[in-house]
Amino acid sequence: MLTDQQFEALVGEALDDLPPFFQARMDNVVVLVEVWPSRQTLRMMGVPPGETLLGLYTGIPLTQRSHTYTLVPPDTITLFQGPIEDAAAEWGEGDYHERVRAEVRHTVIHEIAHHFGIDDDRLVALGAY
Repeated sequence: MLTDQQFEALVGEALDDLPPFFQARMDNVVVLVEVWPSRQTLRMMGVPPGETLLGLYTGIPLTQRSHTYTLVPPDTITLFQGPIEDAAAEWGEGDYHERVRAEVRHTVIHEIAHHFGIDDDRLVALGAY
């Protein structure tokens, strides 16, 4: 398992590696790290027993914002360290740290896609899975 600082460094790296186009257009969003999603969060998101979340976007996607979008708290992208590390460990091949880096990057991109208004069905259609 990585330390909090090592994991957060991978998250920062994934954000820094985003193309400038996306970095410039991310608006009113904060990225958080939690160790595990709560049972309440899993229930609220309809995650079946035995499954979990790697990340979660909550907020109003850029495509749904209008001129009335003012004075609202930031959207949040939450990355869950435990599930991401578990997913990377399941790969079983290559350097563990590099597998976690790849899983963090994939999860960051997935959640940022939601911020830009791209839902899971569209991500599947685009070949993101």
